[in-house]
Amino acid sequence: MILSFSMGIYASAQEELKKDSVVVDTVKYWSVLGKNTLMINQAAFSNWVGGGANNVGWLAGVNYNITYEKNNDLWENIIVMDYGQNDTKGLGVRKTQDAINVSTNYGRKFSKSWYFSMGAGLQSQFAAGYEDGNNPSAKKISNFMAPGYLNLGMGITYRPNDNLTVTLRPTNARWTFVLDKELQLAGSYGLKNDGDTSLLQFGFLGTALYKVKLMENVHITNTASVFSNYLDHPERLVLAYGAVLNFKVNKFISSNITLDLLYDHNQIQKTQLKQTLGIGFAYTLNNGVKRSDRKDSQWWIKK
Repeated sequence: MILSFSMGIYASAQEELKKDSVVVDTVKYWSVLGKNTLMINQAAFSNWVGGGANNVGWLAGVNYNITYEKNNDLWENIIVMDYGQNDTKGLGVRKTQDAINVSTNYGRKFSKSWYFSMGAGLQSQFAAGYEDGNNPSAKKISNFMAPGYLNLGMGITYRPNDNLTVTLRPTNARWTFVLDKELQLAGSYGLKNDGDTSLLQFGFLGTALYKVKLMENVHITNTASVFSNYLDHPERLVLAYGAVLNFKVNKFISSNITLDLLYDHNQIQKTQLKQTLGIGFAYTLNNGVKRSDRKDSQWWIKK
């Protein structure tokens, strides 16, 4: 009787141990957080004294963060792509949004939240851009990979949690590509001579990402970067800041307000500004809890 009772307790304990092991084993070292959006806006007028032009517009975008975390290894990949158009009566179709931003960064932890890191990033656009509000009959000023920017460098990354990442690269190569022959003119995007297809710069690159939850279903994502070219006019900083304010209505509907600021002496000696507002369909893909989201990995939270 006693032996049978003891064996029962042992079997129960083993079962509990197996359950605990299953929980531990389900930690996802690969995590995928992605947002797919399609936003549509429309306005119609008939005998409207206040005036106005019928128009319809759309904006499609993907924003994915694919991360690998295990022990001292951290590999983060970001894919952001947006494209949108607006068709206004009397003006025709104009581009309203166009962006390609892909980056990868691998880090090896050497202290709490600090990593030796190296990575690369590519920025460009899908289609041609024109003066006079993207009017296709106006002068062309940009195109796919004209310009295109490729960064490759090494440094350190500070990442205490999923909401804050700061990377500093004192050694960073920055290639500017202008692959459209019509735009390969001396001075265009920093090109030295007519017919040049690229420009190589070497300097310091700093990037930061900071996410804030303002209230339930309202989040803002801030991104910033600074680049200084050691080889030529290091005081001419390339500065960029972006903010996305997201209002989540439900699982499939959300609204976004975006703001982008950019200063690049090689593009134009003025501060560039872009702002958009949209509401539409959004679907978020999330494959589960990342290791860094677990309480036992968050050393900065007082237990």
